[in-house]
Amino acid sequence: MADKTYKALLVEETEDKKYVRKLTELPVDSLPAGDVLVKVQYSSLNFKDALSASGNKGVTKQYPHTPGIDAAGVVEESASPHFKPGEEVIVTSYDLGMNTSGGFGQYIRVPAEWVVRLPKNLTLRESMVYGTAGFTAALSVYRLTGYGVTPDLGNVLVTGATGGVGSIAVSILSKMGYSVTAVNGIVDETDYLKEIGAKSIISIEEATDTGQRPMLKVLWAGVIDTLGGNILSTAIRSTAPGGGVTCCGNVTSPELPITVFPFILRGVTLMGIDSQNCPMPLRQKVWDKIASDWKIPWLDRITSETPLSDVSERIDKMLQGKSKGRTIVSLW
Repeated sequence: MADKTYKALLVEETEDKKYVRKLTELPVDSLPAGDVLVKVQYSSLNFKDALSASGNKGVTKQYPHTPGIDAAGVVEESASPHFKPGEEVIVTSYDLGMNTSGGFGQYIRVPAEWVVRLPKNLTLRESMVYGTAGFTAALSVYRLTGYGVTPDLGNVLVTGATGGVGSIAVSILSKMGYSVTAVNGIVDETDYLKEIGAKSIISIEEATDTGQRPMLKVLWAGVIDTLGGNILSTAIRSTAPGGGVTCCGNVTSPELPITVFPFILRGVTLMGIDSQNCPMPLRQKVWDKIASDWKIPWLDRITSETPLSDVSERIDKMLQGKSKGRTIVSLW
């Protein structure tokens, strides 16, 4: 594809160690080596993208760089026997958008091992409403339900419920018949949370106990946590005997101030969720659940769309804690 160019959001590091974003044209031939060239139709905005776009070296080591850990599009070229030009595919996780040029560009080139064939009953646009955040939420639900937390056992708590992972977790659990308690965000989104299925809503302050008590009153049959820190500690200490807690984020803090007592006296299990390196057989199984039993009928309620030209503004909003639900990015 000599001389062919594409539009991309490029983040550059200046001499005074600041990071600037600009929409630019790049040659397709500058993309990294890989088996599959994908013409990206949609991407989505995740917190990790916002970090990459801000110069976080824990996410992206070298700049200039194009973020975007999610991409959905059409195969344009393939050196792999598993994918043919014209096929619709999803690429999320692995190193996409971190140190490999990502979905905030109209083209990506990736290893075939990163590519998921778009499931039936799911459009490219819908797949990006889920994206990494939705896949992480669905993987959390998969682990929680597989552990044995059923709707009849009581309330399930979802922290960070106004965010991408939280919104989809609330939605899937609600569709499955669970009674969901959602933790509101910095901005009051009570009406929104009720619309997507939350039965009850509590504030960040109500969800946080900074005391030294090793265990608290039992409130939850299970928990999907996206925040870490004291909120996760409080949730674990409030989980019923034999209950399960999933953990997938550290927006509040990577620290976990807790004793072993909830684990050895109540038998609570803490399950880590790693969507980035999830094995492909499980990845495909969860995507198939997303496209079938767990497909959310009210996707539009949790979705806003922005063109690539406006994504930088949405990144700033996310970093300020003012975003809700899912933001998908249209590339063309």
